[in-house]
Amino acid sequence: MERFDFETMLKTVDKYKLTSMPVSPPLVVALTKSELTKKYDLSSLQYLSCGGAPLGKEVTDKFKEKFPSVEIIQGYGLTECGGLASSMRDSEETKRHGSVGRLHELMEAKIVDPVTGDALSPGQKGELWLRGPTIMKGYIGDNKATIETVDSEGWLKTGDLCYFDSNGFLFIVDRLKELIKYKAYQIPPAELEHLLQSNPEIADAAVIPYPDEEAGQIPMAFVVRKPGSSINEAQLMDFIAKQVAPYKKIRRVAFVNSIPKSEAGKILRRELVNHALSGNLSKL
Repeated sequence: MERFDFETMLKTVDKYKLTSMPVSPPLVVALTKSELTKKYDLSSLQYLSCGGAPLGKEVTDKFKEKFPSVEIIQGYGLTECGGLASSMRDSEETKRHGSVGRLHELMEAKIVDPVTGDALSPGQKGELWLRGPTIMKGYIGDNKATIETVDSEGWLKTGDLCYFDSNGFLFIVDRLKELIKYKAYQIPPAELEHLLQSNPEIADAAVIPYPDEEAGQIPMAFVVRKPGSSINEAQLMDFIAKQVAPYKKIRRVAFVNSIPKSEAGKILRRELVNHALSGNLSKL
């Protein structure tokens, strides 16, 4: 495909009986929610390799309800670590919905408190640091950025908020710099996005920090309704409020036609913030 088109992709799977595809989380959401999938024979699919952004457990659960014979294989890596740092290796590991698998051979990791720098225990959320033979030496011609990213012991500071469970499975929560600072709390936008995407009336969603005089920032949701849906702002806020702590509630909503994303499928939150602050939502 010269240019990505969802229905053309479905036709291609049907025509060539594809068994596996690399996908981003928004594509998993689209496959889960789109009625177009009923028009094509997708029974040849066995595996989806997913990466590029966090994929929520709720979305994975609903995908498996619709496509029970398709395994989602998640992995995690950065350019700076020379490729994948962790991934799922077999069908048993793919049952750990929401995880990106276990560390690869020769790779070390620790979860660090972003404020104190102290190492944290399994189950505690903090910044993921990686060390191993494939970690980069540094950024060419930018010593300052290198020193900020790789410490003197060779640990790469990923900038991702993560945790390990007691069995060594890695879970990605969100980017540290994208956390919403609500009063004394920090809210991962991806957590709220996963909940929104689990709603059958919502086709797509994104959450951003919106400036607030009293709280500092509040969660604002951009929502694409499914065709025929009439879900309103109050219903959407109530849907989220029933599932999260009070400080995580969505407090502002904009209904749009589409969510801007990069070619890799990552939500362009900065673009959404600019639209929200300028009041220019009609272009979305």
